Amino acid sequence: MHVTRRKRGAPPAAAPRLLQAVVTVVLRRRGVLLAVPLLYLSAIVFLAGKWGLDGASPAVVVGITAAFRRRPPPAPGSVYKSSQVFEKLWPMMEADSNHTNALMTAWHRNSGQKWQSCISKRVNNTGLPPSNGYLIIEANGGLNQQRISICDAVAVAGLLNATLVIPMFHLNSVWRDASKFGDIFDEDYFIESLKNHVRVVKVLPGDLLEKFDHNLSSITNMRTRAFSSKSYYLQKVLPTLLELGAVRIAPFSNRLAHTVVPRMQRLRCLANFEALRFSEPIRLLAQKMVDRMVMKGNALSGGKYVSVHLRFEEDMVAFSCCKYDGGIKEEAEMEKAREKGWKGKFHRNGRVISPEANRRGGKCPLTPLEVGMMLRGMGFDNRTMLYVASGKIYNAKKYMAPLRQLFPLLETKETLASADELAPFKRHSSRLAALDYTMCLHSEVFVTTQGGNFPHFLMGHRRYLYGGHAKSIKPDKRKLVLFLDNPNIRWDRFKRQMQDMLRHSDAKGYGLRKPNDSLYNFPMPDCMCKQPNG
Repeated sequence: MHVTRRKRGAPPAAAPRLLQAVVTVVLRRRGVLLAVPLLYLSAIVFLAGKWGLDGASPAVVVGITAAFRRRPPPAPGSVYKSSQVFEKLWPMMEADSNHTNALMTAWHRNSGQKWQSCISKRVNNTGLPPSNGYLIIEANGGLNQQRISICDAVAVAGLLNATLVIPMFHLNSVWRDASKFGDIFDEDYFIESLKNHVRVVKVLPGDLLEKFDHNLSSITNMRTRAFSSKSYYLQKVLPTLLELGAVRIAPFSNRLAHTVVPRMQRLRCLANFEALRFSEPIRLLAQKMVDRMVMKGNALSGGKYVSVHLRFEEDMVAFSCCKYDGGIKEEAEMEKAREKGWKGKFHRNGRVISPEANRRGGKCPLTPLEVGMMLRGMGFDNRTMLYVASGKIYNAKKYMAPLRQLFPLLETKETLASADELAPFKRHSSRLAALDYTMCLHSEVFVTTQGGNFPHFLMGHRRYLYGGHAKSIKPDKRKLVLFLDNPNIRWDRFKRQMQDMLRHSDAKGYGLRKPNDSLYNFPMPDCMCKQPNG
C-alpha cells in the first residue's frame, strides 16, 4: 500500500491552524476552565505532528496522552506535611490549658514489677587461675559502638582466661575522633572494678612486645566472624592464644553472640553497668550540666526535665534519602552530602530509592518540629524543661525555630556549659556524646527519635538505674507520619493519638531480654533480679 510521506521536519498544516484556532478561543473567552482542556488537546495534536506521528497507531497516541495524565495521589504518610499541620494546630496548642504537665504523670509503673541490680551477688569472686595469654582488641565506631566492643571483650577474656589489654580505638572516618580509651573512660577504675574477675593491663609486657618486634600488627589477627559463639572462641581462638601468648582481634565490633553462657553475660553486665565510667573531665562537666538543668527546672517541675536524642544532622538526613520541605535547594544539598560521604553508593545499578516509602516505613529522621508537636500532644506543655542531645542540626536556623517556639525552656550542651568549659571537648565527638549521654541518663523522660547505639545503650542503662523501667518514649513513626499527614486534623484527636503513644511507651518500659536481644538494652534478667512485693 502506498503511503504519502511528508518532508522531514515539516509539521502538517493542520497542526498550526488548530493551535491558532485554540489560541483565538482562549483570548476571546474569559473562562479559564474552558481554556485548559483545549490547550491540552491541541498540545497533543501539535506534538503528534511535530514528531511525525500523524500516521501513527492509536497506541502511540494513547502513550503520549498518558504522559500528560495526573499521577495518582501519594499514599497517606508519604509526604512531609508537618509544617502545614503545625500551622493549623498552633493556635489551639496555645489556647489549650486543659491538662496537667505530663512530666509529672508520664509513668504509671506496675508496683508489682520491681527489679534491682544483683551483679555482685552473681559474679564469682573465687580468684583467677594463671593467665593463658593476652587478648588485644580494636574497638571501632562511635562512643557506644566502642562500648559494645569493650564489654564483649571483657566477656571473651573471661571465657579464655586471658589478660585483656586496654582496648585500642580505631580512628573512624565518620566520627574523626582520635580519643584514646583513657580520654573517654576512667582506666584505673575499669581495671580495679574487674580485678577479681578478669585481668586487665594498660599495655603488653616489654618481653612480649620484643617478641613481636614492638609492633602490635605483627601479632596474629584472628578475623572473627560477627556474633560468634562461645564454642567458636574456644575452638578457634584459644589454641592460637596458648601457642603464641597473645592474639589480636580487629575489628571487634559485634563479635560475640547476644546469648552466651551466664558467666559471660554477668561479665558483660559488670563491665557495662559498673566498671565503665567516664573519665574525670567528662564526669565533672557532665555533673555541672545536670545540676544547672535541675536548678533551672526546680521552680517549675521539681528539677525534672525531658531529654531528646535528636538525629537531624546533615549526614543522617542525607543517608535516609528522605524529603522534607526545603525544595530543590535542600535536595541538591542532600545529594552533595551523599556523594561526599558515600561516593556512588546511592546510584548503584538496581538500587531503587523511594523517599515516600521510607517515610511511610518510619525510616525518616523526625524533624525538631515533629518531635515538638508529638510532645505537646502527649501533654508536655511550654513550661517543660527540654534538653536536646545532638550533633550539628542540619539547617538549624530553620528547623530548630519551631521546636524553640513550642518549648521556650530548651537547653543544649552549648547553653548549659560555657565556651571555655566545652573547649577541651571540641573536635572530639565521642567526648561530646558522653556529655549528652549523661544528661539523657538523668532525665525524668528520655525520647528517642531514630534508633542506633546511643538510645540502645541508654534505654538499657536507664532500666538498670530505675528499677527495670526505661522511662523512655519510643514513638511508632509509621503511625506518627499518618497523624502528621492531615493538615485538617483536630487538636483533640491529635492529642488522643499522641497520648496513646505515651501510654504504649510506658507499657513497654519493662522488658525481659529475649534470645536475640542485647542485654545492653534489656538487662533483665541477666543483670538484675526481681524483688518480692513489699
